[in-house]
Amino acid sequence: MARQTGNDLIVNTIIGSGSFIQGAVTSGGFSRIDGSIRGDLTVKGKLVIGESGRIKGDIQCTACTLGGVVIGDILAPEGVVILSTGILIGTVYTKKIKIDEGAVIKGAIVGSGSPENWEERVATYRDAQSIREASRSGV
Repeated sequence: MARQTGNDLIVNTIIGSGSFIQGAVTSGGFSRIDGSIRGDLTVKGKLVIGESGRIKGDIQCTACTLGGVVIGDILAPEGVVILSTGILIGTVYTKKIKIDEGAVIKGAIVGSGSPENWEERVATYRDAQSIREASRSGV
């Protein structure tokens, strides 16, 4: 899964099993989540959500492997892998996806083959995020 160059082999952030974080989380680089997060997660690299990982919030990362549960949207341009233990309730925005037999998805998968179309889809996603944030803050 990880390439042999750059920071892909170095795990910058680990949220271990039994840990709980409430609020938005930003991580710089490859991250692994085995605990729980209630809030949006932004990872400036690849993300692995282990079997015990639970996230209720939207995720933005370069690539994502899901083995746990996510209730929210995933924006991962380089690709998404949903393992047989993975459960997703939300929308996936990606250029490529792999779904193992046994995975559970309730939502939509949005992809694109052309760079222009991809940028348009990401802009639509970000607009929807802005509207959601404004409605949460009562603006």
